[in-house]
Amino acid sequence: MKNIRTLGLYKLPLHVAIIMDGNGRWAKKKELPRIAGHREGIKRAKEIVEVSREIGIKVITLYTFSYENWQRPQEEIAVLMQLLKNYLEGEWENLVKQDIRLIAIGDLKLLPPDTYEVLQKVIKNTAKCQTMILNLAISYGGRQEIIHAVKVLIENVKQGNIKSDEINEVIFSQYLWTKGLPDPDFIIRTSGEFRLSNFLLWQSAYAEFYITPILWPDFNRFQFIEALKEYQRRERRFGKISEQFREKDRK
Repeated sequence: MKNIRTLGLYKLPLHVAIIMDGNGRWAKKKELPRIAGHREGIKRAKEIVEVSREIGIKVITLYTFSYENWQRPQEEIAVLMQLLKNYLEGEWENLVKQDIRLIAIGDLKLLPPDTYEVLQKVIKNTAKCQTMILNLAISYGGRQEIIHAVKVLIENVKQGNIKSDEINEVIFSQYLWTKGLPDPDFIIRTSGEFRLSNFLLWQSAYAEFYITPILWPDFNRFQFIEALKEYQRRERRFGKISEQFREKDRK
């Protein structure tokens, strides 16, 4: 693990989530096919995962394929699913070597059977890894996640497993696909768009946001470190005032 103070870091987020946007625009700017942008985007994903592990981030969530992305042309979807499958097949041994556990959230049953099978295999093979969690949001939508959680919760109330007046934020969170994960502290979005795009709607309630105009294929480890430096300049109060946190620090 690299010395985070040497890098100018002293306060890291526990969980970083990234909306990896701009692959298509990157390819268009270079007069390349869209697939070239997606391939370059995978290289950046590998790089950011590796540096995250090196500096000690515990959870990183990558918005890999949204629920709405199923509306794209079938040819592009097929290419993206093949790229995902290739990434999983080629990277799982490296994940084990780096002690990185892979998990995935989303409506995974919509994935092509061969991609789903490889995904589950890598999840199983990395299940005992403990240094970091790599969470892929695939076929994921925040609204879809909340609706799914509500349906399961209603069924549990009907069956008498839980009483309706017992439901609170903590209980509800246990029905989300992100069950067991801390909420993201820091959400990065590349390509300059100012929207969540249906990403971690419940979990992002108190996340810090970082928007950069840099397209994802150009977002390297150096830009990532700069983003983390920006995060450590933020004051997270969670509805309280600064003096309350300063008083807590003095105790």
